[in-house]
Amino acid sequence: MLKITNSNGKNDDSSPKLSDGEIKNLDLTSEKAKKLMKEYEETTDKYANWRGNITEGFMKWLKGEKIYDREKERISLYVSDKTKEDWNEFIHSHKDKYNTISKLIRESVSYFIQQKASLANDDLNILDNQTLTKISHALKEPLTSIKGFSQLLIENYKDEMDQEVFNTVQNIFNQSLLLEKKIINVLDNIETETTQYDILLIEDDLATIRLLTSYFESKGYTCKGVVSGTKGLEELANNPPKLVLLDIILPDYSGYNICKQIKSNKDLRNIAVYLLTAIPGSEVEKNLVESQADGYILKPFDFSDFEVIFQYL
Repeated sequence: MLKITNSNGKNDDSSPKLSDGEIKNLDLTSEKAKKLMKEYEETTDKYANWRGNITEGFMKWLKGEKIYDREKERISLYVSDKTKEDWNEFIHSHKDKYNTISKLIRESVSYFIQQKASLANDDLNILDNQTLTKISHALKEPLTSIKGFSQLLIENYKDEMDQEVFNTVQNIFNQSLLLEKKIINVLDNIETETTQYDILLIEDDLATIRLLTSYFESKGYTCKGVVSGTKGLEELANNPPKLVLLDIILPDYSGYNICKQIKSNKDLRNIAVYLLTAIPGSEVEKNLVESQADGYILKPFDFSDFEVIFQYL
């Protein structure tokens, strides 16, 4: 029988050892299955059920093929040793609720978002634009990298990844989208106050919106920024601009798909669309023809990179 080292360093001989047939016939809605899934998730800090399907890791655990150590750090923590010590002390003093640092972090982030969202109507009126921009940038900058690289892995290396690894990367991508949507829900009403404009900037980072809006105004052009693909499509339907600057990784839609919609619409197809992204240029090139974009500009950018778009204004 498989022995699993628990959080106290003791061996647990109660681990299941099911046959392939027993696993195949396991009813996920039964009390037995729920009990096994709960035990697995508490022991390994991994999902047992992903979108209605048993995960590869859970199946291996049911068969008794793998040994897990709950004390092992399963995430990379780029924090000071003092912070790790504080987290571990908190976990040990709340053993009934937390058994890993990963769980502590997830619940902490969830609590933070819930608290901030509940105060959105009142607190956003108190925060000035400069403070709000800094908060937006600090929250979204790491998410952009997480979304971008996980999306590249999914799109380009799906067939080369183990199923469990693929599920993990997919989960990271999905969770980053959910987290960003929650942030956007708080910031979604913050827009550049313009009515008629030359450029529509669809970009989920408010710092970039503020920067580029100021730059184009200094050149004599008006620019409106929106933080989601949904808002961008609404603007295009109601007040088409002369040019669209379009981020590829957005909280709700892919910039590639938005560009396709613009170019397939007879009333909008003549609007120039330039992709604005931190994705490597080689990856953008692969999708440029299919998306029908007129060009692209890479982040981090120089203001001179935007000279190419002035021909459309």
